[in-house]
Amino acid sequence: MSEQVEETELTWERLLLLNKYAVEEIYTKLKILNEEFSHQQSNNPIEHIKTRVKNKESIIRKLESKGIDPTPENAHRHLGDIAGVRLISAFTSDIYTLFEALKRQDDLDIIKVKDYIKHSKPNGYQSLHILVEVPIFLAAGRRPMRVEIQIRTIAMDFWASLEHKLYYKYDINVPQHIGDELKECASIINDLDKRMLEIKSQIDHYGKVYGKRP
Repeated sequence: MSEQVEETELTWERLLLLNKYAVEEIYTKLKILNEEFSHQQSNNPIEHIKTRVKNKESIIRKLESKGIDPTPENAHRHLGDIAGVRLISAFTSDIYTLFEALKRQDDLDIIKVKDYIKHSKPNGYQSLHILVEVPIFLAAGRRPMRVEIQIRTIAMDFWASLEHKLYYKYDINVPQHIGDELKECASIINDLDKRMLEIKSQIDHYGKVYGKRP
């Protein structure tokens, strides 16, 4: 077993590189799961995999908003979402299938789970957020890194992407009635996900009854 290492001095360049390695570790695991699901199941719960590492400017803004001195060491210590992976699924049931698959990964430690599907945010946002710790293997030894994994349906991702553009791209105070409309749209999308899952269940049922592939 390789020895765990900690670096005494962390630069911004090194911080971003370590998080890049962490994202690549998670992506490799998910790519293997994706291929396995494709070969073993008629319904692959993974539609798309997206990865990202926050840039230095974004990290500094987040630290400052929390009242924390914006240093690489503080970013590593206090932020869990510098490295991020987003999994897109077709159905809400797929989200929890993927979550169970991740929990069975021996070298992946689940640190925190925020289920915004069962308990959506006040603005209507829905997604399953999982903060994990994954080891990366460096020349000097093993180092644990945190990665935030978000799992959501295609519909949830569509809403979240548009909401993000409306609120953050233009950096303005959006009137209350627009926020109310966005929340209503989130409710409509939630209903759509439920109806599509019900249709899938019916198709699966008929497939079993008549011996056809669901």
